[in-house]
Amino acid sequence: MKTNPYRKLLVALLMLAQAGACLGQADPASEPAVLAVAKVLPAVVNINTERVVRRTVRDPVEDFYAQFFGHNRVRPREVRQTLQSLGSGFIIDPAGYIVTNQHVVERAADLKIHVTTNDGKTYNAHYITGDDKTDLAFIKIDAETAFPFISLDNISPNLLGQTVIVVGNAVGYGSSISRGVLSAVKRDITVDETEYKGLVQTDAAINPGNSGGPVIDLSGRLVGISSAKMAFTPQGVPTQGMGFAIPAEVVRDSVNQFKKVAQKQAKPKNQPAPAADMSVSNAEKLFGLQLQDLNQELSDALGYLRGRGVLITAVESDSPADDAGLERGLVIYRAGNSETNSVKQIEDLLQGVQSGTKLDFTVGVIRPRGQNQRLGTLSMTAR
Repeated sequence: MKTNPYRKLLVALLMLAQAGACLGQADPASEPAVLAVAKVLPAVVNINTERVVRRTVRDPVEDFYAQFFGHNRVRPREVRQTLQSLGSGFIIDPAGYIVTNQHVVERAADLKIHVTTNDGKTYNAHYITGDDKTDLAFIKIDAETAFPFISLDNISPNLLGQTVIVVGNAVGYGSSISRGVLSAVKRDITVDETEYKGLVQTDAAINPGNSGGPVIDLSGRLVGISSAKMAFTPQGVPTQGMGFAIPAEVVRDSVNQFKKVAQKQAKPKNQPAPAADMSVSNAEKLFGLQLQDLNQELSDALGYLRGRGVLITAVESDSPADDAGLERGLVIYRAGNSETNSVKQIEDLLQGVQSGTKLDFTVGVIRPRGQNQRLGTLSMTAR
């Protein structure tokens, strides 16, 4: 029995088409999630805030004295305390306007905001306005350049069961991504005595530092802003896969109001813009290091010993730090002859360091109870 030659050709073409389809599906670069993340990641930023609060303290000896003699001999002392906050955000306008959570950049006197973009550059930013009820805030990078941004003109429809992706800077690391589904909408919850209303729920992991970062769909459209994670119910029952985000439509409406405030605060055109290089730290300028204070939340999340050292969050290519083999995630415990437990201590120490100066650094990781402790001392020459 003769076989139709056209039939053979048709079968061959079908086999080639199927093989091509399989190869296309196997290519990670064509996955919708990969394309969506690549689309939004340049606009996602790390936010590190520092604010100084004042509080009154008494000497316990004076209190003891007052119990017997009825008065204090000296007035209470006022001390200044620096508080650190770590979170994420994303740029919504090429001029450098950023939306994040209000609890990440709570307004206070002496507030300092540092924003690190996805390309590793750090800028100063200033607080414009915020809303405690929606837990949203508006800040702006102090730099004259055009930034990549996430558009709020075309937001996700937020359908139950759709795939969502959480993008941010979990525990201080850039480009942290988790994936899940949209579990519920219009959730009202209470976390740590704070009430949140009208949130969307997802089982995608939301970790410390994700707050303020975008939650997107597979088209790269905004689903919402990471806001809270419920680890326990109000009754103390452990939960799993319960993260919450502020819906994109609330973000869009709030940003429209925030922009009106920004327009009123706009500086005169003839006022010079701050120099971009003023935001570069001594550690980055001299050694190519970007650093982060190890607060309690960050130390616990990384499993590091509390109150010791300064975290390395980025290392510039071909810098003295890179040549010495330093990596992101290591901790600097000593510089020269001084212990370093804050970025400010390192910055003050490096204030007088000149190009060509050699300095010893003690670097590694110390965990509670000395577990897996590994330290080493190396020398770097300032550039």
